[in-house]
Amino acid sequence: MQNPDEHVDHPGPVLHTLVYCSRAADGLDAEAIDQIVATAKHHNPSFGITGLLVFGSGIFFQWLEGPRENVIGLMRIITADPRHSNVVLLSEEDDVTDRMFPNWDMELVEASDIREVLVDAEQHATDPKQKQTLAQLLEELDTGSLGALVN
Repeated sequence: MQNPDEHVDHPGPVLHTLVYCSRAADGLDAEAIDQIVATAKHHNPSFGITGLLVFGSGIFFQWLEGPRENVIGLMRIITADPRHSNVVLLSEEDDVTDRMFPNWDMELVEASDIREVLVDAEQHATDPKQKQTLAQLLEELDTGSLGALVN
């Protein structure tokens, strides 16, 4: 992964967002989830990655944002991690203007709070791509695959 301050051919920081969900491996416990969050909090700042992680009903939901190469590199690591299976890409956007979670190196959000977090993020989003993604994710909570997070 590249240094987050190196932005070749771009006048300023270019953000890439990626949202996915996956099924947790059987037997994954709270200690393992805490370890995932601790690892993310330790490594993500040095790569300019921020976001949130939700875990509930055996499903991970994660929003990643940062330099494109770094986010894609992290996604490769996640996809290869045996603690995840059935990884499904929900959204991916380039050239995003603002971070949704600028102060969250990786925040664990309880599944019961995900709707509140996404609604708040949608209300404060300034980038049209992010607003659209957040609206789609909220719809998925109501009618689609993300409903398992809160049920």
